[in-house]
Amino acid sequence: MSGVDTGLLADLEARGLIAQMTGDDQLAEHLSTSRTLYCGFDPTADSLHIGSLVPLLTLKRFQMAGHKPLALVGGATGLIGDPSFKAQERKLNTPDIVAGWVDKLKAQVSQFINFDSGENAAEVVNNLDWIGSVNVLDFLRDVGKHFSINNMIQKESVKQRIDREGAGISFTEFTYMILQSYDFAELYKQNNCTLQIGGSDQWGNITGGIDLARRMYSGQTFGLTLPLVTKSDGTKFGKTESGTIWLDPSKTSPYAFYQFWLNTADADVYKFLRYFTFLTPKEIDDIEAADAAAEGRPQAQGILAKEVTRLVHGEEGLVAAERITACMFNGTLADLSETDLEQLKLDGLPASDLDVGAIGDIPLTTLLTDCGMAKAGREVKDALGRDAVLINGEAKGAEHNMQAAECFAKEKALFGRFFLVKLGKKKNHLFEIV
Repeated sequence: MSGVDTGLLADLEARGLIAQMTGDDQLAEHLSTSRTLYCGFDPTADSLHIGSLVPLLTLKRFQMAGHKPLALVGGATGLIGDPSFKAQERKLNTPDIVAGWVDKLKAQVSQFINFDSGENAAEVVNNLDWIGSVNVLDFLRDVGKHFSINNMIQKESVKQRIDREGAGISFTEFTYMILQSYDFAELYKQNNCTLQIGGSDQWGNITGGIDLARRMYSGQTFGLTLPLVTKSDGTKFGKTESGTIWLDPSKTSPYAFYQFWLNTADADVYKFLRYFTFLTPKEIDDIEAADAAAEGRPQAQGILAKEVTRLVHGEEGLVAAERITACMFNGTLADLSETDLEQLKLDGLPASDLDVGAIGDIPLTTLLTDCGMAKAGREVKDALGRDAVLINGEAKGAEHNMQAAECFAKEKALFGRFFLVKLGKKKNHLFEIV
């Protein structure tokens, strides 16, 4: 196929996206014509999280360069669990649960790669299609015979579990490497797939697959691993106080997703621009140089938040995230839609359900203290004295040191459901009528 971008590996190198690769110059030559590659995603939850973005976007980079990407969703391997660098055994999920998660992951990976691009159109494959039909005796004889236990226990990902006192590794998880290796061999046989990509924690599994494809089918295949994303302060990437940052908007709202990237540390932001956006390395260097020359807040975080939110949630999700951000900053609630408020209720603000019929004669000071906005009623009284309590944008003064029912009348609720309360300059709380 013509039109292959032979500068792909150089671009990945410039972005810091190559941790290890087999073949070196051989791989570069191999990629001078259109090839089929794959990356696996195991259904360990009902959504992928942002840790999966680097391999997903790398599949997209390969496709843009003229190669054919396969996204493997592990309907079989998801039933086993990858032990690679995990401290303890994974919980085994039922086949029904895993099958449901497989369907959701298929839909998510489909957002990032193009299924209508002719010869290099993407495909989603499920390893349950070939592993699920294998007879155990055939598997042991035809596949298992190619694996040396001596070599398997020397793989760093397995060795750590064996050496960890009291934990160890079950035979179930120990066989994971064989299953993933078998995936690569089968995809080579069925799809002429000659390259597997994955995180650097997958190096042992990938090289196992390269060896198995050679032993079973005399195939020449390659592996390329991507760095695991780390933060400069040592905290875990993709985790916040409210939990994991998911790709599913019903688990992490586009607004919270946008805020996550907006709050990236200066020490990490240019690396993340290289990993997570399609801006060229030269454009990113220029952004970094401009930020270094300017005084005040860098522009890089805003660019990163915009680019990644658009990639994951589309233009509509980005516009909503920017609108909510602007409204929360300048306090203009009139621009917020009902969907915006639902995003804030999900994970954008501290939130509570409110039964307006049960408020009765509860003082406003008590209600705002009980929901956690204030440590004591005195703080609310002081704010009321400064006209610093706003409910749906309406200031409440000292004369409103009264029953909460007077301030939360249902007819005053935004969209008949919501009350956004602001206490002082920084404290916000969203109530929804139930």
